[in-house]
Amino acid sequence: QVQLVESGGDLVQPGESLRLSCVVSGLPFSRYGMSWHRQAPGKEREMVATINSVTNNTWYPDSVRGRFTISRDNAKNTVYLQMNNLKPEDTAVYYCYVPYINHWGQGTQVTVSS
Repeated sequence: QVQLVESGGDLVQPGESLRLSCVVSGLPFSRYGMSWHRQAPGKEREMVATINSVTNNTWYPDSVRGRFTISRDNAKNTVYLQMNNLKPEDTAVYYCYVPYINHWGQGTQVTVSS
């Protein structure tokens, strides 16, 4: 059974940083591309970062490029999302996702507010 468990969400002030983690079990982690998505209240879920399984190439939308960094540690079956210079518009529930098998984690809340 595949499980994705996110952690690291918190309430922070604008300009601060957070690192989210997603521990994956139940599949050969190193073989799968991974992504992070977010969903704010009243808005559609959007992808904020993706990393592939072979070259570790990454991609970000303009809204977070230069502030967010996705990385993975295959030895720990974990994918990370480092978020710097957080803004109030980054407030959302953040989800870890395995695109190839369409499997989501339960989400972790990130709130950016002064």
